[in-house]
Amino acid sequence: MKLSPRALCVVARAPFRESFPLGGRDVARWFPGHMAKGLRKMQNSLKMVDCILEVHDARIPLSGRNPLFQETLGLKPHLLVLNKMDLADLKEQQKIIRHLEGEGLKNVIFTNCVKDENIKQIIPKVTELIGSSYRYHRGEVCERPPVFLLDTPGVLAPRIQSVETGLKLALCGTVLDHLVGEETLADYLLYTLNRHQLLGYVQHYGLGQACDDIASVLKRVAVRLRKTQKVNVLTGTGAVNVVQPNYPAAARDFLRAFRSGLLGPVMLDRDVLQGVPTVEP
Repeated sequence: MKLSPRALCVVARAPFRESFPLGGRDVARWFPGHMAKGLRKMQNSLKMVDCILEVHDARIPLSGRNPLFQETLGLKPHLLVLNKMDLADLKEQQKIIRHLEGEGLKNVIFTNCVKDENIKQIIPKVTELIGSSYRYHRGEVCERPPVFLLDTPGVLAPRIQSVETGLKLALCGTVLDHLVGEETLADYLLYTLNRHQLLGYVQHYGLGQACDDIASVLKRVAVRLRKTQKVNVLTGTGAVNVVQPNYPAAARDFLRAFRSGLLGPVMLDRDVLQGVPTVEP
């Protein structure tokens, strides 16, 4: 989303945070217990398949991938599908590909399954990787050539690499919001958007100018969307009802707007990509 020249001038003077406080957060509890069971089931299923089709969010192409797939790369043909490309800022797509190639991933497809972008590339690529060694499993997805799909539940790595990686995963909906805290997630999103000058939220919510204080932003979002709540407050004359902004509701709307693309395309791994050298043509 584009801002007016006046808004851009205001933004240019805005002092944005250069770091986000990550201490004191228990990442371990963000990994639900049932995912450990899913991981074991997936490991047992790997010996039954001819090709591993890994689906990951294109907004975090370099963060939060399950190391289980990396451990099996040498054993099975492997295709990484980076979905939701419509929500990702892919200006540095070639850097992403080079980074993944450096990790041994030679087969990568960017997709948008909502609009079927590049989806038709998947089956030909899988059959190319497998060759003629077909085995029949559950869920036929193609008759010519015969391809069967063995689906598995989505699982996180049992140990999230860092708190920031966990926050990125949560922003993409991989970790339940309440485990992290909706207002904490909204704050990390605001920090990320401001740091990379992705200021579509200013125009989307009609804020007038960018702001780096999450409480102020959520208050203005809540008032604009009429998301308020009555709070019983004790005073010297007794209890009175006070109307206050509903900060959790505003945080949920802020996250929803990001996840649905209303704030514009975003690359959450931009900092990681800055360490990838640019190759001159």
